[in-house]
Amino acid sequence: MERIEVLKTYKLYIGGQFPRTESGRYYPLLNSKKQTLANISLASRKDYRNAVVAARGAFGGWSSKTAFNRGQILYRIAEMMEGRKMQFVDELMVQGISKSNAVKEVQTSIDRMVYYSGWCDKFQQCFSAVNPVSSSHFNFSVPEPMGVVAAISGNSSSLLGLISIIAPVIAGGNTIVVLASEKYPLCGVTFAEVLATSDLPGGVVNILTGKSSEIHSHMASHMDVNALLYCGDDKAEIKTISELAALNVKRVFVRSEKKLEKDEHENPYYIMDFQEIKTTWHPIERVGGGSGNY
Repeated sequence: MERIEVLKTYKLYIGGQFPRTESGRYYPLLNSKKQTLANISLASRKDYRNAVVAARGAFGGWSSKTAFNRGQILYRIAEMMEGRKMQFVDELMVQGISKSNAVKEVQTSIDRMVYYSGWCDKFQQCFSAVNPVSSSHFNFSVPEPMGVVAAISGNSSSLLGLISIIAPVIAGGNTIVVLASEKYPLCGVTFAEVLATSDLPGGVVNILTGKSSEIHSHMASHMDVNALLYCGDDKAEIKTISELAALNVKRVFVRSEKKLEKDEHENPYYIMDFQEIKTTWHPIERVGGGSGNY
């Protein structure tokens, strides 16, 4: 008898677990021949709220890890992606990407994760400062993570777009809820499997699938989200996000999803976008009368 292939079930990734969408809805992912590749979960507002709760709960532990340890964990993710490289390539090809472009996208994604792992314990040194003040104080400015970041991935890329969003956000100590590409969602779920079996604590990264048109307003209006990153060019969605984000003064960043393979997307300022500068005043006592004695 001919063997029946065991098809993969694509679910959401929330809090280190793989729940089905609470709505029970899905959309069929079709290839160029209009054949169904998979049924993709349509995340709802409730799914998003659950993901934000998971991200907020994970923020304290993740942000308090040493920068060196965060770098180790990101590097471990890259190692595991390398081990599943051909699976990612196959999924990209099934979604209509040529083999040469698929290989290039996967290799660039792995290299990008390595790049940001290297910045984990360096960006604070580069962007911190000792500020000159006229009083008897030391004045230090240090970048610290903002908190929970929401993000919407564009439709020009499956894996690289996701990595380019997630890596700089978590490298800086934040947690994230990201909506994977609606057009190319398969690699998002497979990447979640990599995260689930890596050293990354559950809840640091939460990956949803579904339609940006349905969920972008909920992502922008949630009051426990500190920033939102939108990758795309839908002017109506950008306008709605900008208006609703003002309700709790969350930062909004709109980035182009084009030419993601370029080096310009490997940038420590992408980490700094989701940092707050905290300034500390430390009093000092002068000893003697000289201006340089303390």
